[in-house]
Amino acid sequence: MSDPGALKTDPSPKVRRGRSGGRLGNARRGGTVIKQDEWRIPYNPDRPTEPVDQEGVEKIHDTAMRILEEIGIEFLNDEATAILKANGATVSGTNVRMDRAMVMEKIALVPSVFSLTPRNPDRKLTIGGSNIVFGNVSSPPNCSDLDTGRRTGTFEDYKNFIKLTQYFNCIHFAGGYPVEPMDIHPSVRHLDCLYEKLTLTDKVVHAYSLGKERVEDVVEMTRIAGGLTHEEFDATPRMYTNINSTSPLKHDQPMLDGLMRLARRGQPTIVTPFTLAGAMAPVTMVGAVTQSLAEGLAAIVLAQCIKPGVAAAIGTFTSNVDMKTGAPAFGTPDYVRATQITGQMARYYGLPMRSSGVCAANVPDGQSMWEYMFSMWASITSGTNVVYHAAGWLEGGLCASYEKFIMDCEVLQAFQSYFQPMEVNDETLGLEAIREVGSDGHFFGIQHTQDRYETAFHAPFLSDWSNFENWRDRGSVWTAQRANTMWKQILQEFEPPPMDESIKEELEAFVAKRKEEGGAPTDF
Repeated sequence: MSDPGALKTDPSPKVRRGRSGGRLGNARRGGTVIKQDEWRIPYNPDRPTEPVDQEGVEKIHDTAMRILEEIGIEFLNDEATAILKANGATVSGTNVRMDRAMVMEKIALVPSVFSLTPRNPDRKLTIGGSNIVFGNVSSPPNCSDLDTGRRTGTFEDYKNFIKLTQYFNCIHFAGGYPVEPMDIHPSVRHLDCLYEKLTLTDKVVHAYSLGKERVEDVVEMTRIAGGLTHEEFDATPRMYTNINSTSPLKHDQPMLDGLMRLARRGQPTIVTPFTLAGAMAPVTMVGAVTQSLAEGLAAIVLAQCIKPGVAAAIGTFTSNVDMKTGAPAFGTPDYVRATQITGQMARYYGLPMRSSGVCAANVPDGQSMWEYMFSMWASITSGTNVVYHAAGWLEGGLCASYEKFIMDCEVLQAFQSYFQPMEVNDETLGLEAIREVGSDGHFFGIQHTQDRYETAFHAPFLSDWSNFENWRDRGSVWTAQRANTMWKQILQEFEPPPMDESIKEELEAFVAKRKEEGGAPTDF
């Protein structure tokens, strides 16, 4: 199985010039609103937390295999069942059972490390090993800010959140729509959204697996934005999709269709079962994790049947429900343990792993941040490689918050500072500085401090470290209020990353053509 520490990236790479003349958007240049860290792929140096002993790992594995062998997974896609049957699975209608030898043979083909290269190669991501990357909140139908409150998402809100996604260097990929633009018809929504995502950002993008037209359109637009031939696009991962099982024990038609289409083009799928213990999975967290693994592995097997060696990752979205109301709970101790155990199993299978930065809170308050921190510590301590919903999530995923996006990025930048390696040498040990000061002086004025004071410690951009009197005299501004001012200033100074004009025109022409053709079919 893979070594979780086998891949290490330079934690402090020098900023490189982009191929479009070196201008990588105002986020790279720092802007005037905040001082943020340089773009880099964080490397998590800590050993993962492993709540289950080796015997427990083997029992979870054995039970997951028994689910696949004895109970099976429902694949609601005729093409998928035919492919699995041809590769040795036992198929009865939509029920697919596969023995553990087949499962382990196919899973062993998945690379433990893979790359994703967007239109700007300087934004290339390496997924796996001890690397960890963060993405924006994805898919809520509503958004909120302190000025206008909670409302249905609009195209203008969508573009604003995409700009924030591009601006912050601690956000590494542009996942799903940070808020659904409900004022655009679903038949063409994906065309407008991907056009804006590909022109307002130069980061890795994803396709929703919601029908062949949407998937094929996003693939083609990503290819055009990269200035690639079809052969160049297919040769290496350029984008990805994330699919969810329909727990318990089902994969539906459009999700499987998207996985299969991208697998044929050599593009990765993250398979993320959504299992809530006590509702869609056993009430015990190890039982919920085991069911989640069976569902996820089954879909990854399908991808390997289509294109052996195609990149994939397993995701976890296993949490619990409030047993008094049935409402989903996030950022709980149970969620943390489920994520950590899934991390153990991902390493057992040699698979990269995805988790999420989630909460159940309704507003950007204290609850939202302690639940978010529990979720993020779950990601950090589990050995997660890809963190979805890392900035802006509220209400269990029903709302994207402008203020919380800023607050979460404050935390993400702090985590990236936390990941920086600790150098132990004569200079950092400071023996001569200690000798110089002795027992009667202080360290403020000595040269050892003067040489390092600007870079010695992490510097937050949102936190207020002033004393109470100074904070009060400046208006007693609470954290969410400071974040409110900040996101507005960032949007005012935002500049999109460069794009060749001919490529932009080709994208525009493609969008116009597909709109004329009707876009994607809908039920209304």
